[in-house]
Amino acid sequence: MTTIPRQRGMTEQAADAAIDSACRALRLPAIRAQFGELAARATREQMTYLPFLAELMLAECDDRARRRSERRIRAAGFPRAKTPRESDFGANPAIDPAVISTLAACDWVTQGQPLSLTGDSGTGKSHLLIALGTEAAMKGHRVRYVLATKLVNELAEAADERQLTRTIARYGRVDLLCTDELGYMELDRRGAELLLQVLTEREEKNNVTIASNESFGSWTKTFTDPRPCAAIAGRLTLGANIIETGTDSHRLAPTRERQHAAAHP
Repeated sequence: MTTIPRQRGMTEQAADAAIDSACRALRLPAIRAQFGELAARATREQMTYLPFLAELMLAECDDRARRRSERRIRAAGFPRAKTPRESDFGANPAIDPAVISTLAACDWVTQGQPLSLTGDSGTGKSHLLIALGTEAAMKGHRVRYVLATKLVNELAEAADERQLTRTIARYGRVDLLCTDELGYMELDRRGAELLLQVLTEREEKNNVTIASNESFGSWTKTFTDPRPCAAIAGRLTLGANIIETGTDSHRLAPTRERQHAAAHP
């Protein structure tokens, strides 16, 4: 254990060095980084010792909370960074900004209300899925993002290697499972049953949100067997928040504008 020398009547330089050493030993990076600035402000504002100490401790707490959020976001495995505040809701009249603002509070995550986002490609489903998942991670929830096909393939491999129970349990532990691109590829009976096992493991314990390019009524195109299809749809719609993002692709909008400008100079 490192002992930090102590002496009475320290010079300013010696005090700064002692604080730096102590912060390193106690692993207080925020206090170490902000001490000088906060001390100067305390002198200007003639703070007493207790408010100054409170400022130091709160700076460290805020920094630790930020780093925990960053770790949860990294652990979620999102393919890109998105937040609800970055969303241009005016570009898609099918999406109500007030609804997204309410969902961003993440009460639905703890209340066991699934979230389903359906609509054509380019309408903002994945953007919202990632943004709301990121918001949940920032609010302290354990989140995992996965493509539907990747999840099913992983489950199939785990079943072949007799690791299915362990894999399902791992997906069952997170507070929110964000499953993207459901419906882009057809799932046979085995794939649907594996997906159903994950949803069953999470039912009434942890929450799930999905993004699908097919409406629920068209899921017979995605699932070749109607029985697991009905069971999966039931688990994702019971008490759910359902947002339909429409059919107008916003990714194609810039291309359309360029084509229109070229045709009408």
